[in-house]
Amino acid sequence: MKRKVWTAHPVCLILAVLMIPMSAATFMYNKILGVVEFAVTALVVVLIFVLAMRFPNYMRDIVASAMKKSFSPNKKGLEAIQTPVVIYGKHGEIIAYNADFRKSFLDNYDGTNLHIGTFIAGVNPADAPKLGVFDTQYAGRRYSALAYEVENGVMVEFLDDTYYKHIADMYHDTKASVALLVFDNIEDFTADTDQDAAAAHLAAENLLYRWATDHNILLRRLGENRYIAVFEDVTLRRQMEGKFKLLDEIRAIRYHGRPATLSVGVGHDCDSITLSASQAKKALDMALGRGGDQVAVLNGNEYVFYGGVAKGVEKTSKVKVRAISQQISEAIDQADTVLITGHRFSDLDCIGAAAGLYAMVTKRYNKTCYIVTDKERTMALDMIERLSETRGEMFISPQHGILLTGPRTLLFIVDTHSPDFVEGDKLYNHCGNVIIIDHHRKMVNFIDSAGIFLHEPSASSASELVTEVVEYLADDALNHHEAEALLAGIMLDTKNFVINTGVRTFEAAAYLRKKGADTVAVRNLFANSLDNYRDKSKLVSSAQIVNHCAITVAPDEMMRNSRVVCAQAADDLLSIQDTYASFVISRIDQHTVNISARSFGRINVQLVMEALGGGGHQTMAAVQLRGVSLEEAKEKLIETLDEIL
Repeated sequence: MKRKVWTAHPVCLILAVLMIPMSAATFMYNKILGVVEFAVTALVVVLIFVLAMRFPNYMRDIVASAMKKSFSPNKKGLEAIQTPVVIYGKHGEIIAYNADFRKSFLDNYDGTNLHIGTFIAGVNPADAPKLGVFDTQYAGRRYSALAYEVENGVMVEFLDDTYYKHIADMYHDTKASVALLVFDNIEDFTADTDQDAAAAHLAAENLLYRWATDHNILLRRLGENRYIAVFEDVTLRRQMEGKFKLLDEIRAIRYHGRPATLSVGVGHDCDSITLSASQAKKALDMALGRGGDQVAVLNGNEYVFYGGVAKGVEKTSKVKVRAISQQISEAIDQADTVLITGHRFSDLDCIGAAAGLYAMVTKRYNKTCYIVTDKERTMALDMIERLSETRGEMFISPQHGILLTGPRTLLFIVDTHSPDFVEGDKLYNHCGNVIIIDHHRKMVNFIDSAGIFLHEPSASSASELVTEVVEYLADDALNHHEAEALLAGIMLDTKNFVINTGVRTFEAAAYLRKKGADTVAVRNLFANSLDNYRDKSKLVSSAQIVNHCAITVAPDEMMRNSRVVCAQAADDLLSIQDTYASFVISRIDQHTVNISARSFGRINVQLVMEALGGGGHQTMAAVQLRGVSLEEAKEKLIETLDEIL
C-alpha cells in the first residue's frame, strides 16, 4: 500500500497545496482552528517532500538487490537463474556453473577447469563480454548467449532457442528468388540449318532443363533463347558455393569451334516475387553489359558475379547502332552547345573517339563544340597537338568546360561509363543531356542518368563505335587527321588488330582508310623515345611470374612517364611464353599507386581489377590504390589473384 501512495506523490502534493487557502479561510472565522489546519498542512507538505526524495533511492535499492541476487557469482545466485549459466576465468577455465548448465552441457558430469571454448565455439573467450550477445551451438542445440564481466571473470547465460532459429532458417531457406536466363549466342546455333547446329542447340537446352530438375528449380521458357527460373534461397546458396558450374557445362557445348554461353540475372532476398523479378532484370542487363557468359546476383544494391571467362560475343548486326545514331542526331539538333569528354589520363582511343564526334558535330550539324581534356595528364599529347594544328581551339580544360554547361548543353562521354573515371567529373551533373559511348564491360557503379547509352562490350574500342555512328550520320565529315585519330584508337585497343578484333572492327578500319587515314602516320603515333624504351625494358626484365601472370613494379624514378611506359610494358609482357596476363604496378603521385592489367582473354583482368576497386575490359583494365606503398599494392594483387584464379 505504501508503494502505491509513494508513486502518487504528485497528486498528494497538489492536494496539500490546496489545503493552504482552505486553512486561510478557516483562520478568518476561527483563529485557533485555522492555526491547527496550517500546522497539519505544513506537516503534510513536509512529509510528501521527504517521501518524494526517498522514492528514487527506494527504487535503486530494489533494482540493485534484484540484480545482486540474480547475478551474484556464487552458487546460490547461479541456481536462482532459470537458464544455463557458467562463469570462467581470464584464461578461459570454467570456475562455476548452475545445475541447468551441468545438465544441458556437461551431461551431469563435473566440468570444473574445462575450457569454455568447447561451449562457445568460434568466439574468443576474451572477446565474449565485448560482443555482449552472440549465437553459439553445442551438441546439436543452438543458443543465444549473453556474456558480461564479473569480478576476475566472465559470466555467460545461455538461452536455448533452437526451435525459433530453425523456424527462421526455414523461412530464409524457402524464400523464393527469381532468375532470368539468356543464351548469349543462340543465333550461332540457329543461323545454320544443318543437323549439327540443331543438335548443339538441343543439347544446350536439354542441359538447362536437366539442371533445373536436379536442383528442384521451376524453369519455364519465355522465348527462343530466354527462360525464367524460380527457386528457393537454399538452392541459390548452393549454386553460389559451387560458383554456378552450369556456366562451364554450357560452355562445353560447341558448334564449329564456337562455345555456347549463358547469361543469368538473379534477384535475391526481395520482399516479393514481383520485386525479385524486377531485380533479376537489372542483374541480367548487368551480366550482358559485362560481355555475357556470367551470372549476376543482385541483393539490394550489391552485385556478386560468377563466370565471365569467355570472350564477349561479337554482334555482327549494326541495327542497334543505326537506331541509336538517329537518337544521337535528334539530341544534337536540340542542343546549343556540345561538349565531349572521356576518362582521366586520356589515351589514343579516348581522344580518337572524341575527335570523330567533334568532326561530326561541327561539320554536319554546325554546332559549337569542344573536347574537354587535361593536357597535363594525357597519354595522347602528340595526337592532341596534331589535331589542334588543323582545327584550332578544339581542346579546352575541365575548368573551362564547366563554364559552358547548362540545360541546353549536350555532353558526350566516350571510352568510359563510370563517374569515378570521367575527366572533369562535375560536367555530367551540370549538362542538360548526356550521351555515353563506351565498349568497356559494364561496371556496378555506372552513370545511370544518361539519356542515350551506346554500349557494346563486344566492340574493340570506343573509336570503332564512333566510326560507325559517323558513317551513318556524317559520312563526309572526317578529314584524314581525324580518320587517323580514330584508326589509332582502334589499333591501340586491339594491339594492332590482334585481340578484341571482329568483323565490324575491320569494316571500321577499312572505312577510315578510305577517308584518308595513313597507316604509316598512325604507326608513328606509337613511336617511343629512347628513355621510355629503356624504362620499358627494365620493367620487362624485372618481371616475376605468379600463377602464369607477369608482375613487375616500376621504381619511383619512373613516376613522371609511368603511365605510358607501364602500359607498353604490360603489352610486351604478354609475349612471354606461358603468360596469360600481365600487371605493371607504378606510382602516379605521392599518394596513388596504379596497376595496369593486360591479357589475351584467358584470364579476365576486369574481375581482378574490380576486386581491387577498379575496372575496365576483359583484356585491359586498371585500378588506382590510394594510401599504399608499391610493395603493399603488389601483395594485395597477389592475394587477389590467389582468390580468383
